[in-house]
Amino acid sequence: MPARAATVTGPPRTCQGPPGQVPARRSCPGPPGQAARPPRAHLDLGAVLTAPGCARAWTREILWEWGAAELADAAELVASELVTNSVIACAGLDQAGIRLVLTLDKGELAILVRDCHPGVPLAVQPGADDEGGRGLLIVEHLSDRCGWYPLSDPEHAKVTWAVLTGAGQAASRLPAPALPARHRPAPAPARAARAPRPVDPHILARVKSALERL
Repeated sequence: MPARAATVTGPPRTCQGPPGQVPARRSCPGPPGQAARPPRAHLDLGAVLTAPGCARAWTREILWEWGAAELADAAELVASELVTNSVIACAGLDQAGIRLVLTLDKGELAILVRDCHPGVPLAVQPGADDEGGRGLLIVEHLSDRCGWYPLSDPEHAKVTWAVLTGAGQAASRLPAPALPARHRPAPAPARAARAPRPVDPHILARVKSALERL
């Protein structure tokens, strides 16, 4: 499914359970007589391996357009990890789609990712030998709050989300909680160089004689 972006103005869905909910709306300048709404944009993606990279680039571009470039570094990483989690969850589903939504309100950036898999996203502590499994832990560290909620209409699905603020990004620059180091096998010992084999002088003389006759 090709990526497709659009700007909309409707309010975001809010989390139905802990740890909180997506930030409230605020008013901003708009045409007279029309209720102002904060900026909001979405990107539709297929559940494919290139989706996280598209999410990163698009998130950075949108935040630059909104004048919130200070949130771009953390936001593109959070968006990428949430989309990656959805891609993994949707593996094996036919025509699985993912929607990434950004909305900015009073300096709080909400990042929401909808996918077609209703399963509960779990942040588990990875083992030392695990190559993956750290994505949701990274999201928890970078965001002020995060969570998920289920959808049941028109079909079962879920939304995972995270909220970032400038103050939260300053706090997140503190040392992150230690994650288990990946176990890397020790390099094999270097092989000793072979000693040169002695040359038989009789063979060398025959070779030289044969070359002189050419």
